[in-house]
Amino acid sequence: MWSVLFWMGLASLAAGEDKVLTWQRGLHTSYWVALLVNGAFLLSPALLTPPLFAIVHRYPITKPIRFGRVAGYVLGSAPYVIACASLRWILLPPWNSLAQRFEQRSLHWMVAGFYAFAEMIWNYTIVLAAAHAYEYFKRARDQELELQQALATSELQALKSQLHPHFLFNTLQGISALIDTEKECAKAMVLKVSNLLRTVLQYASTDVISLDDELRFVDDYLGLEKMRLEDRLEVRWQIDPATRQMLVPQLIMQPLVENAIFHGVACCRGGGWIEISSRRVGEMLEIIIRNSVGGKSQAGTGLGLQNTRARLKHLYEDDAALHFGHGGDGIAVASLLLPAIGQHREAAKEVLASNLHA
Repeated sequence: MWSVLFWMGLASLAAGEDKVLTWQRGLHTSYWVALLVNGAFLLSPALLTPPLFAIVHRYPITKPIRFGRVAGYVLGSAPYVIACASLRWILLPPWNSLAQRFEQRSLHWMVAGFYAFAEMIWNYTIVLAAAHAYEYFKRARDQELELQQALATSELQALKSQLHPHFLFNTLQGISALIDTEKECAKAMVLKVSNLLRTVLQYASTDVISLDDELRFVDDYLGLEKMRLEDRLEVRWQIDPATRQMLVPQLIMQPLVENAIFHGVACCRGGGWIEISSRRVGEMLEIIIRNSVGGKSQAGTGLGLQNTRARLKHLYEDDAALHFGHGGDGIAVASLLLPAIGQHREAAKEVLASNLHA
């Protein structure tokens, strides 16, 4: 379609030029006749342009330059001229500009069609140049997309590698406080940490997992914190069953839960509570983490929240958001809003298995 539109646009200009030239010679050729003649002439390269683009796509001239292909394209001008002249002779009877009439098709007029071989070779050269320019543009665009994807993947892996040591450092810090006073509890916590790290390594090669798997990891982490805080930590769950098989980024909730405990519950002498809820809001999945706030907490680095926002940006662009604030009455609220992408349990297992295999 684009080929026909381009060449027919040139045909309209060529018809105007012929109209002016014939008028200067004292002839009175109709513009529509001139358009018909030029249209038939340029419809030939219009029909041959797509095959030439396909040939260039299959056999492009790239570095290092293959002189065999260059020679093939040079020699290919001969069959192109033959094809153009034959198509023009088939599409429209020969036009006699001096007599201002169409002639009967004959071998003489078919041979006369080759007299415009220079113009046909010029059209052939233009099409080849355009085809190679288009292929070069496509290759450059594909390479740019591949580089952007590789950069985004490497940056995401860097964020995850920052997150894992941050999580491990804070957890080991909690264990070290119990080694001298409660050795059995510290030993049990070490075993639980090893299970958590095994889970992290199990899904290390995938970016998204089901909410159910993420909640299971958070539950294990909260179990670890309950061993440290005992009765000072109360956990509440309000999970919509319809959201459990929706996909979420791996470890997306852990920094928020850790932040809630470190800055909200652990710093309060009487302890506190944390509530985790999920629901579907239209085409979005909303995960809310609420916690009580009491006492004076230590100033944090904010690395967990920074990583969470950065991962959401890499995975969802502007389609996901993290909001953090205070809901009043000594309550802190962290809200995750993600695209509601769901799948059946069997499909989720197949995706995770393929990612782990890859």
